[in-house]
Amino acid sequence: MNIHQNARLTPVRREEMALAVIAGQLSKAQAARAFGVCSKIVTRWTDRFLAEGREGMQDRSSRPKMIPNQTAEPLAGRIITLRRQRLCGRHIALQTGVSPATVSRVLRRAGLSRLRDLAPAEPIVRYEYREPGGLIHLDIKKLGRFERVGHRITGDRTGQSNGRGVGWEYVHICIDDASRIAVTSIYPDEKAVSAIAALRSAVAYYQSLGVTVTRVMTDNGSCYKAKTFATACKALNLKHIRTKPYTPKTNGKAERFIQTALREWAYACAYATSDQRKTRLPEWTHMYNWHRPHGSLNSKPPISRLGQPMDNLLRFHI
Repeated sequence: MNIHQNARLTPVRREEMALAVIAGQLSKAQAARAFGVCSKIVTRWTDRFLAEGREGMQDRSSRPKMIPNQTAEPLAGRIITLRRQRLCGRHIALQTGVSPATVSRVLRRAGLSRLRDLAPAEPIVRYEYREPGGLIHLDIKKLGRFERVGHRITGDRTGQSNGRGVGWEYVHICIDDASRIAVTSIYPDEKAVSAIAALRSAVAYYQSLGVTVTRVMTDNGSCYKAKTFATACKALNLKHIRTKPYTPKTNGKAERFIQTALREWAYACAYATSDQRKTRLPEWTHMYNWHRPHGSLNSKPPISRLGQPMDNLLRFHI
């Protein structure tokens, strides 16, 4: 219950007032003055307490018990049926012979005002492989190259177009489904040759941590659909899984990692050139894997999922 900010009585005060009148401690006129209300209000709450007790001190809905002019149930049901056939309000009004305003009220009451209400979003299915290496996610992020501080920092887009020949670079990312340990690398394109190189680099890195990769998930990009990529997966004994088209949430861990990388690395500071930004990537990836608290890992870094000693500097930690 939401008490109005200017309300003079709360349920507790109403009960105190009613009890004081019933016990004869105060007359209704005295109670009205003491509690800052009129005698009519005192009578209302006193009678309600006598009839219903403490439960009667709660607020009640102001909606009337009967609404004579409300749209009849059969007609409202027909309006809802037509709406479920994805007809618009005016179309429904023409078919039922009522005004568009009436149709709008019926649909609002039924919670069907918006088309998206007709087909609620599918529930989010979260999954996580138990063992590191059971599934790795691959994805690519295209970033523009630059030779001076970019417009995201300065706000000046003059000379920022890649039509000048500065070009693009592509961040190939890999993230382990169970541990969230990430591997990043930058290549000049998003072709199959680069994707295969990124995959081999990732598999080798996980092997250095004692993790054997068995499955890889990608989207339906041309580099991942190439026969050479399939051959590379076969040579590495990897089962290749592709996401459902137009369903990026299937590969959500990679998508989320890209968001984090853009916020905390790519656009975190004013790099003088894209080469300087590129040089910073390995350092940031190391920080992400070994030091940065991860929300889905109880604020522990991804490396904690491997059970590796955090002080083993000679072999793992640099």
